[in-house]
Amino acid sequence: MLAALERELATLNTDVGIVQTQYATWDEPLRLKSGVELTPITLAYETYGALNACRDNAVLVMHALSGDAHVAGRHAPTDRKPGWWDAIVGPGRALDTARYFVICVNVLGGCSGSTGPSSLDPESDRPYGARFPIVTVPDMVAAQVRLLDRLGIQTLHAVIGGSMGGMQVLELAINHPDRVRLGILLATTAQHGAQQIAFNHIGRQAIMRDPLWRGGDYYGHEPPAAGLATARMVGHMTYLSEERLQWRFGRELQKAEELSFAHGSEFAVESYLDYQGNSFVGRFDANSYLYITKALDYFNASDGYASLAEAFKHAQARFLVGSFSSDWLYPPHASEEIVAALQAAGRDVEYITLESPLGHDAFLLDHERLTPIIREFLTSTEESGARG
Repeated sequence: MLAALERELATLNTDVGIVQTQYATWDEPLRLKSGVELTPITLAYETYGALNACRDNAVLVMHALSGDAHVAGRHAPTDRKPGWWDAIVGPGRALDTARYFVICVNVLGGCSGSTGPSSLDPESDRPYGARFPIVTVPDMVAAQVRLLDRLGIQTLHAVIGGSMGGMQVLELAINHPDRVRLGILLATTAQHGAQQIAFNHIGRQAIMRDPLWRGGDYYGHEPPAAGLATARMVGHMTYLSEERLQWRFGRELQKAEELSFAHGSEFAVESYLDYQGNSFVGRFDANSYLYITKALDYFNASDGYASLAEAFKHAQARFLVGSFSSDWLYPPHASEEIVAALQAAGRDVEYITLESPLGHDAFLLDHERLTPIIREFLTSTEESGARG
């Protein structure tokens, strides 16, 4: 009992507490990679800790596909769960808010406060739906650079992200090299291959073939919940490892002791996926899923350069690259390709591979091992001139 109380108190002492989402809006158009000019633009973001007098202690956290700006803390004391990376952000944690000013922004095209397909089109005063222009990872990052300018932050101490977040780290470090000193990439890739594109295509087709999608104009009507839930189930499977699934579910039946010989969900793993799909529908927009997965498929860190190594010659940051042994969405060899290109470009890079049964989700779940690694990388370079 005493040990449990001590753990609870320790959590309270390192929690960022109650946080509030903030919003920044620009009337100046943002020219997207497609050539379309988008205006107005709103970004939802949250901050933790305090910006120092020199304005050089900011750490930007880039979220993954289904994430948002709420990386830590709670919006209200009654919230059932804290932010999606709460174990990493807070006083004394890897991203120590007693030391760093931590920022997390909901990406352009998202559905958690930033401008996206569910936002009102000023020309029609109706939600954009599928009329929203295609956005890319470079567009998402360009919008966040605008926010940095508004906050008066010229250079970030660090930028960190896993999965899609890691792609944003690459884009910022390569094409906005003066904005970042340290780049931390976890469980990510420099570009999608055929397998990743194929899985995303299946998810998008599940949504667009749902008759309730209505060509993207389902706002004000029943949403394409079945399509989005199916897309989430397909995507979620790529986040898990076979070992984790077998250990957790095996062939266990959810309720009955015998097979029902019917078409319902009776295996425990089926019920788990049903839950994941249904809960996702309650917090995410189907059109945003289409747009963000398309942005992932379009991303190529070497776009505009002769090679990835040539792209990295423009970067000025030191890098930490991390992968996980059982991640089959972005396997260790994807990280190793990034590391090899960084080394070929003469960049300063550290690489770690963690043995883990957790699959792709390890970057979100394995915080106990990630914390000392991230903390050491951030603090070991603070006085050493981090530019490569």
